[in-house]
Amino acid sequence: MEKEKIGKYIRKKRIEKGMTQQQLAEKIQVTEKAVSRWETGVSQS
Repeated sequence: MEKEKIGKYIRKKRIEKGMTQQQLAEKIQVTEKAVSRWETGVSQS
């Protein structure tokens, strides 16, 4: 449940800034796939 809340928050803020997942990934130096996983609540823990 917590992962879903965090993911929704990340997505909301990214969209508010007018950024794509790719742009956010480049800015914070992670892969686009990582951003996608965060936003959907999927992780490899």
